[in-house]
Amino acid sequence: MSEQKEMVKDPVTKELLKEALTKLGVNNKMIIEVHSRLSAFNYMIGGARTIVDVLMELTDNGGTLLMPTQVRDNSEPSDWSDPPVSPAVYKAVRSAIPPYNPVTSDIPNMGEVVKNFRSREGVVISNHPCVSYAAWGRYAKLLCNRQSIHFPLSEESPTARLYEMKGNVLLLGADFDTVTCMHLAEYRCDCRPVQINGVSIETKEGERKWQKYLDLELDSSAFMKVRSIMAKKNMIRETMLGGCRIQFFSASAAIDEATRFLEKSTVYDLYR
Repeated sequence: MSEQKEMVKDPVTKELLKEALTKLGVNNKMIIEVHSRLSAFNYMIGGARTIVDVLMELTDNGGTLLMPTQVRDNSEPSDWSDPPVSPAVYKAVRSAIPPYNPVTSDIPNMGEVVKNFRSREGVVISNHPCVSYAAWGRYAKLLCNRQSIHFPLSEESPTARLYEMKGNVLLLGADFDTVTCMHLAEYRCDCRPVQINGVSIETKEGERKWQKYLDLELDSSAFMKVRSIMAKKNMIRETMLGGCRIQFFSASAAIDEATRFLEKSTVYDLYR
């Protein structure tokens, strides 16, 4: 006898999602970095397509959407942990990783909403082979037109442009430990050690090349503590919809709070 599945009692429609986001303040005058977890909704009618449709409709004619499109499989295999790689095959793995392609490279663990968004007409993708962003709307090209190969989430990155342009962050079922722009705080307070990373790229001549670059050893574990600070200061707008917690807040405020927290709670004098 087959197990009876729980009945859907609170399906989320396009209209309900649009209404909820509008009440939080989402509009077409904003630049918004979006992080989402589709499974957080009990049932979203239309799935990822509905979410992307709503976001685009609310920010059309003036707004801008921004989503990380990180190609985690295009990275230094000695850093892999899920699964880990034997040192004996590091070289073989590096030589087998396909060169980065902004359209066809897989973006594992980024979620269905990001995958759907990346495929939409007019979406611009930044050029970093591992930690790229996708953007759509009025300032998409401005956000993505320059991202340094070294320290790719620091001052020459979409994260810094989002900060400068007073953007916002929208979390649909995701939480603060996923907020990519907040890594900018780690660069600004010099609290992380430097490491050498690597990616597979295609040269102008069409040849595959293993490219090394410098970055910080980033760690988002402190961001949840920053959330608690912001919540106490009433800096986060929240609502619930179909079992999913939705959070909306200022990107620059979150980065500033994270910078202050990390300056007080981490000491790496060796790297200062």
